[in-house]
Amino acid sequence: MMSNEKLKGHGLILLANIFFAINISVSKSLIPSHVSPEALTLLRSLFACVMFWLTSFFVKYEKVAWKDLGLLFICSLCGITLNQSLFMSGLNLTSPVDASIIATAGPIYVMLLAAFILKEPITKQKTFGVLIGLAGAVTLILTASHTDSESSSGMGGNLRIVISNMLYSVYVVLSRPLSQKYSAVTIMKWMFLFATILLLPFMYQTALDTPAFHREVWNWTELSAIFYVLMFATFIPYLMIPMSLKRLRPTTVSMYNYIQPIIASLLAIMVGQDHFTLWKLFSAVLVFTGVYLVTQSKSRADVEREQQQQSSH
Repeated sequence: MMSNEKLKGHGLILLANIFFAINISVSKSLIPSHVSPEALTLLRSLFACVMFWLTSFFVKYEKVAWKDLGLLFICSLCGITLNQSLFMSGLNLTSPVDASIIATAGPIYVMLLAAFILKEPITKQKTFGVLIGLAGAVTLILTASHTDSESSSGMGGNLRIVISNMLYSVYVVLSRPLSQKYSAVTIMKWMFLFATILLLPFMYQTALDTPAFHREVWNWTELSAIFYVLMFATFIPYLMIPMSLKRLRPTTVSMYNYIQPIIASLLAIMVGQDHFTLWKLFSAVLVFTGVYLVTQSKSRADVEREQQQQSSH
């Protein structure tokens, strides 16, 4: 039976991926006419930095070791600075559909990296679960109907999304040990501080020139969309990710990437932009089956425990 802590971990990462799924369409609607990719990247980092440091004053203080600050810098570089910069500029050059397809490779990267860095076992069940989830996500995306404007994409944009996805996978694996030592607020306040310092010299001018901030009459729909990206697609999910990593293995956390196309499809059905089909139901069943299989697969601790029991007999 799954423990309450693991259930919390699943709930947190599920909610984070729901926010991320909505963000793909919201960000695509904003860039580049309302806000440039570079400006949105800096605004996300700056907003989250301020929010996490303000939040840190209301939680228990944690002193971070110098070696861990170095690891936090690398996590910040991979998980925020380069990841968000490449994702936003790539999304500007490709379609949400292609971005969703590329995101489905994330759990494969994480599974391989976790095996190499954290010595997590690549079991048959885990591999099968990842591939089942991948099949479900790709089936949903490829059987969906899209307009010509939605399907237009470029190789340069797709390549940036691929690299962004790989870097995010590195962050998920490297940050797991940190999530066992420090709170989510401590981890993120340092990561977003490093990211803001790195991004500010290169992107501050384009942020100041953001068209959305220079309208004669403010467009509240436009500003609400920007606020969604800053609060619900950055601050809140990045708070949830280390909290889920504290309770779940990296491959399990990354498997929730497969939920994003499902959520995007459900939202489209709810607002009348799409309609329900048996393919969508089949895809959802495959995705959740894959998540379940990975969740139930053996961890490194499980394998070590079995080896100790065998050696004691």
